[in-house]
Amino acid sequence: MTRTIIESATKTEIIGFDQPFCVIGERINPTGRKLLAQALEAGDFSMVKRDAVAQVAAGAAILDVNAGVVYNSNPDPNQTEPPLMRELVELIQDLTDVPLCIDSSVPNALKAGLEKCQGRPLLNSVTGEEERLEQILPLVKKYNVPVVAISNDDSGISEDPDVRFAVARKIVERAADFGIPSHDIVVDPLVMPIGAMATAGLQVFQLIKRLREDLKVNTTCGASNISFGLPNRHGINNAFLPMAIGAGMTSAIMNPVTLPIAKSKIESRKACVERAGVQLPVELDDATFVSLFGMGSMNWGPSSEMELIRAANFLMNKDAHGSEWIKFNRRDDNENDSRPGRRRRRNKS
Repeated sequence: MTRTIIESATKTEIIGFDQPFCVIGERINPTGRKLLAQALEAGDFSMVKRDAVAQVAAGAAILDVNAGVVYNSNPDPNQTEPPLMRELVELIQDLTDVPLCIDSSVPNALKAGLEKCQGRPLLNSVTGEEERLEQILPLVKKYNVPVVAISNDDSGISEDPDVRFAVARKIVERAADFGIPSHDIVVDPLVMPIGAMATAGLQVFQLIKRLREDLKVNTTCGASNISFGLPNRHGINNAFLPMAIGAGMTSAIMNPVTLPIAKSKIESRKACVERAGVQLPVELDDATFVSLFGMGSMNWGPSSEMELIRAANFLMNKDAHGSEWIKFNRRDDNENDSRPGRRRRRNKS
C-alpha cells in the first residue's frame, strides 16, 4: 500500500490507499481573497489565525500555507513571498500542531518555508515543466519531503487525460532520478470545470484509477475547481468528492469550513420575507431565523463537504466501527440541542 508521510513537530498524517481521505485546508491563501491580501500587506495576521484554527476544528488534517500576495508597494513576489512565508509558517506552527503544506510558485518562498517548518511538510508543487523540475526536485531531495506533482508541462494544461497521465509519469520518473521514491509524489491530475467541459468528472475519475493502478501514487486536487462558475457549487462539490474517493483519490486541497452567514444577508432575507406578507415575530432572533429559512449558520463549523467525506470514509471501510462518523454527528446533536427553539433529545433508558 502506498503511503505518503507528512509530519509536524508532534503529529503524523498519512495520505494512503488504506487511509481515511486526507483534507488539506486551503484558506490560508490570499489569491482571490482581497481582504486577506490587504491584511497581510498591512502586517495584520488576525485572519490567518482565525482561518488556521477554524480549519483544524472543522477537520483539516493538513494546512496549506500560501504567501502569494501581490503587494501594491512591491509587486515582485521574489522579494515579498519568502519573508512572508517564513512569518506565516512560524505563526501557524505556534497556533496548531497539524502538519503544513508549503505552497508557492516562487522557489525561494518554498525554500523559506522548508527552512522554518518543523517536521516533514508537503511541498506544493512541482510541474512537468523542465525549469520547474530542475528547481524543485533538488529541494524535495535535500529536505526529504513529499511533493505535489501537477500534471501540466511546458505545453500547458491539456484537455486530453492521456497527456496529463503522461506528464504525471514523467514527473515520477524524473523524481526517481533524484532518488525521490514514488510514494513521496502526490499527483494532482488537474480537475477541469464541469461547466466548461462536460466530461471533466469522468476524465478525472478515470485518471485517478490509472494513477493508482499504474503509477501507484497518491492523488490530490483542488476540489472546488469542478464547480467553478456554476450555481450551488456545494451541491456539485458534495457529489464530486465521494465519487472521487470511490475512484481512489486519497486527498484534496479544499475549504473544510462553513463561513458564518453575513448580517447583511440576514437583513436582506428578512426584508424579502416581510415584503411577501409574512409577519415575523418581534422576539425572533437571527440564529432562529437563519435556521428556519435554511440560510446556513451564524457560526463557523464544518462544511457540508466534510460530512460527505466522513460518510465516504465510513462506507469505504476507512473509519473503524464508524467511530469518526458517530463522533461528528454527536457533536452536531449537542450543538443543535443548544439552539434557541430546539427541543433537547431525551436519552432513552
